[in-house]
Amino acid sequence: MTRKVRTRIAPSPTGFLHLGTARTALYSWAFARHHGGEFVLRIEDTDVARSTQASVDQILASMHWLGLDYDEGPIYQMQRLDRYREVVDRMIAEGRAYRCYTTPEELDAMREAQKARGEKTHYDGRWRPEPGKVLPMPPAGLEPVIRFSNPRDGIVTWDDLCKGPISISNREIDDLIIMRADGVPTYNFAVVVDDWDMNISHVFRGDEHVNNTPWQINIFNALGAPLPLFGHVPVILGDDGQKLSKRRGAVSVTAYEESGFLPEAMLNYLARLGWSHGDEELFTREQLVSWFDGSHLSKSPAQWDAAKLNWVNAHYLKTIDEGRLAALVATHLKRSNINASKDEVARLVPLFKDRCSTTVELADWVAMYFADVQPKEADIAAHVTDVVKPALNTLREKLAVAEWTKASISAAIRETIAAHGLKMPQLAHAVRVKVCGRAQTPSIDAVLELFPRELILARLHGP
Repeated sequence: MTRKVRTRIAPSPTGFLHLGTARTALYSWAFARHHGGEFVLRIEDTDVARSTQASVDQILASMHWLGLDYDEGPIYQMQRLDRYREVVDRMIAEGRAYRCYTTPEELDAMREAQKARGEKTHYDGRWRPEPGKVLPMPPAGLEPVIRFSNPRDGIVTWDDLCKGPISISNREIDDLIIMRADGVPTYNFAVVVDDWDMNISHVFRGDEHVNNTPWQINIFNALGAPLPLFGHVPVILGDDGQKLSKRRGAVSVTAYEESGFLPEAMLNYLARLGWSHGDEELFTREQLVSWFDGSHLSKSPAQWDAAKLNWVNAHYLKTIDEGRLAALVATHLKRSNINASKDEVARLVPLFKDRCSTTVELADWVAMYFADVQPKEADIAAHVTDVVKPALNTLREKLAVAEWTKASISAAIRETIAAHGLKMPQLAHAVRVKVCGRAQTPSIDAVLELFPRELILARLHGP
């Protein structure tokens, strides 16, 4: 192909941007960037009854979070109605489309009769102009839909970027509606006009669109428009083996942001759901762009693996700038009504980040430094025993006068253990439960060093 590479993503604002669409957007973006081309964002908002501004806002926020910058857009279909009407009028004049006055009741009766005869249900072309055919008078007061005059014979064939050669007979498809009676175009028509006008060279989309492609190719040909190359990527399956979708099992991209995942981790993980570069599991955005030439796309459905995503996110959590990490953790704390500055958090995250898969988990660790802890009764009963309580009082006295360093805190703990004949776990677990609200933490001296002395003394006080 000698055309300039131009790809697009065209979500419908009838709900959130879910993971499947985000992956398609990623592939389209990476392919355009790899080839020095352009990436377009189009909002397919012709489903007026279900489209919402909130969904548009979420789509834009998701694209921004993932770092999928676009060169044009957002372009809204509902702002292009005059263009669709112009193309429809031309197609009618050229005999490539026609007005259809068939009522919903007539369509139902048509389908029932076809079913009764054991036939595949399809529009029977009763309003399609044919040589020598006399059409009835249009019913008074009924606005027609516009149907495309799909070729009767022949085969639609394309070499899919993902699936390879695909052929579908024109006898398997009928004259689809391209414009509703209210003047709003249908998906299969509007997408062709848009891709034509926007010079889209490559279309990546989910393989649920394979059955739409023959109609679209025929409309491209009817318009004399250059065909883009199509790549239909496999679906993403959930834990139950069923397809993730807006209506079933999918989670919005922004929900993953709120759950503490990093955009570079999500980008990395999504890219590997249906594409590979050798055995590489972890790679940067720049490496993805360098490698993503449209090859090595899987033909099989991808399986969503939450544990794998957590592993990928944990990797990036350990490697990103700690100032940025602290800012993210501070944001999560604020959502829990804990006000802590980025600088206050920054001194804490290095100790705990290796234990965490998400920034939410990291915020849960850091929260104990800013908010009261509520130890579980079971932990109190198991670790703050009558044998250990005297040692807690001794440790409290030593910490009240110790130099506030890890080494001095460690020395105070060892001295207390020796004085009371205890083992390290006995005292350490009890201190963790009283001070941190949990029985497991990193090294207790390192944890305590980061607390204000007064806060530790207050939590060690009492029964």
